[in-house]
Amino acid sequence: MKTYQEMSKEELTQELTALKAEYEKIKGMGLALDMSRGKPGADQLDLSMGMLDVLDSKTALKSENGTDLRNYGVLDGIPEAKKLIADVIGTKPENVIIYGNSSLNIMYDQVARAEMFGICGNTPWCKLDKVKFLCPVPGYDRHFAITETFGIEMINIPMTENGPDMDLVEKYVNNDETVKGIWCVPKYSNPQGVVYSDETVRRFAALKPAAADFRIFWDNAYVVHHLYKEDQAQILDILEECKKAGNPDMVFEFCSTSKVSFPGSGIAAIASSETNIADIKKRLTIQTIGHDKINQLRHVKFFKNVDGIKAHMEKQADLIRPKFELVEKIFSDELASRGIGTWMHPLGGYFISFEAPEGCAKEIVSKCKEAGVVLTGAGSPFPYKKDPKDSVIRIAPTYPSLAELEQAANVFVVVVRMVAAEKFLAEK
Repeated sequence: MKTYQEMSKEELTQELTALKAEYEKIKGMGLALDMSRGKPGADQLDLSMGMLDVLDSKTALKSENGTDLRNYGVLDGIPEAKKLIADVIGTKPENVIIYGNSSLNIMYDQVARAEMFGICGNTPWCKLDKVKFLCPVPGYDRHFAITETFGIEMINIPMTENGPDMDLVEKYVNNDETVKGIWCVPKYSNPQGVVYSDETVRRFAALKPAAADFRIFWDNAYVVHHLYKEDQAQILDILEECKKAGNPDMVFEFCSTSKVSFPGSGIAAIASSETNIADIKKRLTIQTIGHDKINQLRHVKFFKNVDGIKAHMEKQADLIRPKFELVEKIFSDELASRGIGTWMHPLGGYFISFEAPEGCAKEIVSKCKEAGVVLTGAGSPFPYKKDPKDSVIRIAPTYPSLAELEQAANVFVVVVRMVAAEKFLAEK
């Protein structure tokens, strides 16, 4: 099969005519398919339904230290929940504070506290002339929305197959005191599925920030979200590496059970150094008298320990792995062979990051929507929603059924081919 780059003007014209006819047929089908967000499918959520049965009115609602979980108190989470989360991310319980259901909420709070009160006695960011954040791209749109909301200047850092471009990270962090943070999804990154190498993690830990209040916002969202039992990525413990490098206070690590149990009713946590934890608790004690301890106990009783979570996630992987493999097969058959798209092969996480020919992403997303397939907005994986090449499209395959996903992927490839054919024809 010829690639589009190899086709003559006549061949491309013929190809485009056929694709436009096919696209018109698709538009007449009245499809309503959604691949816009990384939500678990109903079958994944069904796996957690037993959690609703582990507590009832006869259950002794006390933690292992005797605390009555029905009442006020316990600012940082019950001990058994702290241990569960610590074991999941590979740290110590004393480094962990358990919050409510949303790690995104914790990240927002950390930026807001830095803005209003400063970090560990440093000048509040709102009183500074300039505050900058480094943003590995493509990245997570909701991270960028937080920093944009607070008027923080965002700087693109290109991603490599081993994580962010660390030469650039070091250049900014070590020499510019207005750089106060960096967003990171270190394992199965959103949206590419990149896993940070040991060297990358160690280089992060060895940073020499110009700003005393620089922090790495380490969003370990997909720490147990493997697709393959026999090929599971591991990353170094950033908290331990920073401690060894003499930078114990440089990291805020975030995680949650949002895509492990129920997204709206899970538990979320932050892990950090003793100094940072004390600083956070000083502010947190004004915000709350404690989060939902009964829900924390519910999670501990259902999963029991980290091995219980791993076994649960293997069941989830069995459900979503076929969806990833289906999309990749359709992309390989219909797009890669024509030279009009590339993507990384993720071993975990929730997304496939597709790179279309330059200048085509917005048009592809728009035409897919016209045909009844909703995708994440073009530009979303970049600060200010500005993709410099207009090429990256985030595919979220988990939510639709397998049959719906096949339909959506087939519509997507028709649209990609049509938009790409128009582009290459115009360049002939």
